[in-house]
Amino acid sequence: MRTRGAILLASIITGLAFGYTVFRIGFGDYAELNRMFTFQDLRMFYSFAGAVGILVVAFALMRPQRVRTRIHGGVVPGAVMFGTGWALSGGCPAIPLVQVAGGYLPALITIVGVMVGMRLCRWANGRHFHVDRGSCGL
Repeated sequence: MRTRGAILLASIITGLAFGYTVFRIGFGDYAELNRMFTFQDLRMFYSFAGAVGILVVAFALMRPQRVRTRIHGGVVPGAVMFGTGWALSGGCPAIPLVQVAGGYLPALITIVGVMVGMRLCRWANGRHFHVDRGSCGL
């Protein structure tokens, strides 16, 4: 029988193992990410590509149902902003949490920036754009 406590404990253990793995690969280190983005060191690029490959196989085996949605005008600018932020800050929105856990306190600035950006996006969307948020939690 699955209890909330058992599921929570399993989630914490899995999260810690994943965070440790991500930290050990180097995804929490700005210098490593910079070398990946500038193609100076392809080790992390191959790790990332390997993870994408595993997900492709997993999705092919699971055959999830596809949901047809329209791509709206905010997708491309949003993707560009996300990628630019990743390159500048040294991590996607989850990596600063790994960086803080690893003792890199300047990542707190990135976390604050992510939170401010989310609030600004909600405000701008509600006031100006009115784009369907779908499941992204905007």
